[in-house]
Amino acid sequence: MILSSVIEAIGATPLVDLSRIAAAEGVEGRILAKLDHLQPGFSKKDRAARTMIERVRAKGTLAPGQPVVELTSGNMGTGLAIVCGVLGHPFIAVMSAGNSIERARMMRSLGAEVVIVEQAPGGVPGQVTGADLALVEDAARRLTVERGAFRADQFAHPGNPAAHEDGTGPEIWEQSGGTVTAFCDFAGSGGTLAGVARALGPRGVRCYAVEPEGAQVLAGKAVVQADHPIQGGGYAMRALTHLEGVPLAGHLAVSGDAAREGARALARLEGIFGGYSAGANLAGALQLLRGPERDGTVAIVICDSGLKYLSTDLWEKG
Repeated sequence: MILSSVIEAIGATPLVDLSRIAAAEGVEGRILAKLDHLQPGFSKKDRAARTMIERVRAKGTLAPGQPVVELTSGNMGTGLAIVCGVLGHPFIAVMSAGNSIERARMMRSLGAEVVIVEQAPGGVPGQVTGADLALVEDAARRLTVERGAFRADQFAHPGNPAAHEDGTGPEIWEQSGGTVTAFCDFAGSGGTLAGVARALGPRGVRCYAVEPEGAQVLAGKAVVQADHPIQGGGYAMRALTHLEGVPLAGHLAVSGDAAREGARALARLEGIFGGYSAGANLAGALQLLRGPERDGTVAIVICDSGLKYLSTDLWEKG
């Protein structure tokens, strides 16, 4: 089958049994990994980028040739760069200097204009805090007005969770033969977790939010460590609109070290080259199989590619 564009290649990613990791960790149960790092933009955000842009074009909210602006850690920006480039919309990505340089280079290579916003005082490269994200948000709002652009706003646009309610969740259910009993995901915009929970919750699948240790805002805990290396989420600055009213079975805390070791284990034992958030999801799944989901089948998403972290400490000793 010949596709009309690369946009049609988004979705329908493989589901893999992480049997080697389960055996090495001695856990009872299964972990199934959805390989969304194999998408055209190397991340799960391609799904939301496609759905968001197609919806606003259909409604006329986004005019032909109108620019699109979005705040991004790099993954949503990459997805939007691909979708906007194919559909003829200039794309301006607004990103913190704390995010890895590979992401900015990839977006520029895909035709995007990338605006880098300096971190808040005391900011550490590779660690993006809520204060850093607030500066990026301010810049994105300003550029939207200046360029007469459409603001994609992944944190609020309903197309974000819809992409996972209609795609990721049903795909996991079908590919697993309806055997999944739990799902956990590192909360960035909350779109993946919300969408999958809406799709699989009614089927009895218990869904959990994964957050950085010390920055468990969704769990209702005080922020004691806002800086962490898990890029793309855990900013400890805002409620996640997409998760409002979505019933969750619980919340999991994962340290930066556990996420790092999880990503390295995925690479060494399973040949899956994912990033920090993929490692965090694996760490969360292992927690579940050692606790409330013992003997169950936990699904996770490999959120993005390890290629986007070569300039960070993720692979220094991997």
